[in-house]
Amino acid sequence: MSRKPASPPVVAELGRPETPDETRARKAAASKRHRDNQTFTNLIVAVIACLALVLVMVLVVLRPGLPPREPIDVIAAAAAAQPIVETPLIAPELPEGFASNAAELRTGSDDITTWYAGYVTPEQQFLAFTQALEANPTWLQSTIEDAPQTGERTVGGVVWTEHDQRDAEDPGNLAFVLTTEHDASTVVIAGTAGDDELQTFAEAVSAELVAGD
Repeated sequence: MSRKPASPPVVAELGRPETPDETRARKAAASKRHRDNQTFTNLIVAVIACLALVLVMVLVVLRPGLPPREPIDVIAAAAAAQPIVETPLIAPELPEGFASNAAELRTGSDDITTWYAGYVTPEQQFLAFTQALEANPTWLQSTIEDAPQTGERTVGGVVWTEHDQRDAEDPGNLAFVLTTEHDASTVVIAGTAGDDELQTFAEAVSAELVAGD
C-alpha cells in the first residue's frame, strides 16, 4: 500500500504553504541576516583588539622609566686598573656637569692596551679620551679614522694636533679630535662638544699628562 505524499507545511504568517519562490526568498533573507551578524561580530572583535592594543601602548608609555644611571667614578676606576699596567693612567678632574658613562681598560685585536673614558658634558654633548699604551701610527690612524690634520694647539704645556671635522657630512663622535704622544702614551680626545667644553676637557687631560712626568 503506497503512502500518500506529505503535504507542505502551512506557514503561520501566510496561512498556507510557501511557494517555491517564497521559500527561496526566505532562505536568501536568512543567509543575509547571518552574513550581516557575522560581519558585525567581526567588527566588534576588531574594535576590542584595537582597544586592547591602545591600552598596552598607554601602559608602556606611562610606566615610570628606569632611574638614571649613576655616573662612573673615573678616578676610582683608574686606581683599580692601575696595578694591571705600568704607565700612569689618566684620571682627569673635571668640573661639575661632566658625567662619565664608561671607564675601562681595553685590549684590541692588535694587542694594544687602551684606557678609555667617555663623558656627557654639561651641554649634553659627548667627549671621550683614549690613552693607548705603547701604540703605533697605524693604531692612531685607525682610531681617528684617518681624520685629516687641521692645526695644532698647546694646552697646559702639551702640544695637541687638531683634527676638526665639524663641517664634514657625518663625522659622528669624531667631529673634533685632538691627538698627542706623551712618553709611552698616545692620547686621543674626541667628541661633539663645543670649543669651551672641549678646552676645559683638554686642560684636565693635559694636567694629568704633565702630572705623570
